[in-house]
Amino acid sequence: MTMPMTLESADRVPWRWRIAARIAVAAARPVAALPPARLRRVLTVASRGARPASAARTDAARRAVVAVSVRCAGQVCLQRSVATALLCRFGGTWPDWCTGVRIHPFKAHAWVEAEGRPIGENAEVGAFSKVLVISAGGR
Repeated sequence: MTMPMTLESADRVPWRWRIAARIAVAAARPVAALPPARLRRVLTVASRGARPASAARTDAARRAVVAVSVRCAGQVCLQRSVATALLCRFGGTWPDWCTGVRIHPFKAHAWVEAEGRPIGENAEVGAFSKVLVISAGGR
């Protein structure tokens, strides 16, 4: 038996944001396919020199990414989180990009945080132990 896939709701996004979001989603796909060490290096370089993103900016970026990509609106958290971070970077900011795991049942997840809280995630993200965080400024 297969579980039905749920999609996040897509909001209306201004056309300028849609264009930038499509570019971010396209760039995020090959980046998300990189081995973990290379993915970390690429995102660390991308975050260098950026200011920390606000929660509002990060939420708007995430909603734009979900609006332009069915993959990102579904279960593809890695591409969605990378695209969100890249879209923020286009404006000179960077959210905390995070990956983590939970043990029972095992699951890995990637998400973005701003102002110390997960953006666009349900409460389940609190059950994940962070494995990697890439913050603004390439730290």
